[in-house]
Amino acid sequence: MNIQADIKAEDKLYWFGNTLIAMRLASVSGVDGLSVVEHWMPHGEAPPLHVHHNEYEAFYILDGVMRFEVGGRDVVGRAGDIVLAPKGIPHAFRVESLTGAHCLTIMRGADFETMLGEVSRPAAGPELPPQAAPTPAMI
Repeated sequence: MNIQADIKAEDKLYWFGNTLIAMRLASVSGVDGLSVVEHWMPHGEAPPLHVHHNEYEAFYILDGVMRFEVGGRDVVGRAGDIVLAPKGIPHAFRVESLTGAHCLTIMRGADFETMLGEVSRPAAGPELPPQAAPTPAMI
């Protein structure tokens, strides 16, 4: 996956599991609390089934193919698609495209970005982190 063309030198990049992320808009930036996070993910990346209790999560897929499970439904998203995971509904995804996926997550409120800040680590550079299975602490 060639991701370097999308990254600027001034970007603050983080590794979240096997994903490279950039915080594009913090919820404190505006009165509506909108948060935007950019993700570059390898093939097979698949967070566990989880629930957001306070906010909807919108995935805007920029490149690649992602298969979602949202409330027991199977949804395939491709570049240009938006997939919505409503609050309170269990959801998960898996990156299906061999070249990985690139997407934005858009949410309202600070819960998701706070969690990212707590469990992510500064990226050593503009590349995906070394592949690792998630530890129980990460999950």
